[in-house]
Amino acid sequence: MSEINSFKDLKIWQKGMDIAEKSYFLTKLFPKDELYGMVQQIRRSAVSIPANIAEGYGRRYTGEYLRFLNVAQGSINELETHLILSGRVGLCE
Repeated sequence: MSEINSFKDLKIWQKGMDIAEKSYFLTKLFPKDELYGMVQQIRRSAVSIPANIAEGYGRRYTGEYLRFLNVAQGSINELETHLILSGRVGLCE
C-alpha cells in the first residue's frame, strides 16, 4: 500500500488533474468567440475539482475535508453539464 504524504499522493487528486488538463486541450479546439463563454466555464469548473480536493486535504478537520470534497463533486457535475451542452450545440463531440 502506498503512503500518503501530500495531497499530490491522492489518486482522486491525480485524476482531477488529468480531467483539468484534458479540459484545457479540448477547449483549445473551441471557436475563439467562446473564449469568454463556454471555454472559461469548462476550464474553471475543471480546475476547481483538484483545487478543492487539495484545499480540503490541507484542512484540520475531517468535516472540513468532506465539505471540500462535496464542492469538488459539485464542480464535476457542473463540468459534465458544460460538456453535455457543448456537445448539444456542436462545439465538441
